Amino acid sequence: MATPNTWQLGSDTDDFLGRAGVFLHSRPVVHTVLLTLTNALRGRGVTAPGPDAPLFGTLSRDGEVRAAFARTPQQGLVTTPLSAPEVAALVARLLDDGESLQGMSGDRESVEALAEAWQQSTGAVVVQQRNERLYALDALKAPHPAPAGRARVANSSDRTQLARWAQEYTVAIGEASDRDFGAWAEARLAYGGVMLWENAEGRPVSMAGSSPLIAGQVRIAPVYTPSHLRGHGYASAVTAAVTQAALNIGADNVLLFTDLANPTSNALYQRLGYRPVADFMSCRFTTTQP
Repeated sequence: MATPNTWQLGSDTDDFLGRAGVFLHSRPVVHTVLLTLTNALRGRGVTAPGPDAPLFGTLSRDGEVRAAFARTPQQGLVTTPLSAPEVAALVARLLDDGESLQGMSGDRESVEALAEAWQQSTGAVVVQQRNERLYALDALKAPHPAPAGRARVANSSDRTQLARWAQEYTVAIGEASDRDFGAWAEARLAYGGVMLWENAEGRPVSMAGSSPLIAGQVRIAPVYTPSHLRGHGYASAVTAAVTQAALNIGADNVLLFTDLANPTSNALYQRLGYRPVADFMSCRFTTTQP
């Protein structure tokens, strides 16, 4: 019989969601990243063993899943909130199975505990990447005055620009920029997942992406305005537009993350009617001091 803190691991997305789906849907705001990540993996059908295969884990007590994680090459390990015993059990299980960790993300308390336990067990050096705050919409407050122009959903003719802006955004936040941004753009275009703000001349000047509607929640990301176009209110306008679009399709919760080191964006989203929910962080592991 499994002990209370025994983790069940596997690489099949459908099997994982069959076990963890009810748990993930029970707190869609806190579990937003895992919900959108697993939805994307299921859509791509990535389940075969190999370097690109995901690793999933669930921890059950009294017949119910109480914690879960997913690990992918791009995202690292993404976890739900964990207690201290759950952290210890997870690290022990990963080490017993010969698994490695290049990085992780989740709520701040869980990631700090996991990173410390992994460092103590492996000697890996922890490099903190981002400190973020999760916000949820209370009531949308349209920016006033709004900049000249209008919002529109991106279409196939915007693919090249979306890919370029997505890469610029990724570099700006300090993440690896070697992914296929063309594929990213195509995936977003397939469900209308990017809103553009056009200026008075009809030229796109800012974008805001959104996740599909899952478990009643939509997460806004990324929001990006090229540096030479900032300061005109475009980001605020396009975020308000994509937020309204999420409400229009029935989202109960509209969410977004902000970089805690950026007071401008944190203030902007609060003016639009978003309230802070919880702090999250991400880190990576290396064998040398940064």
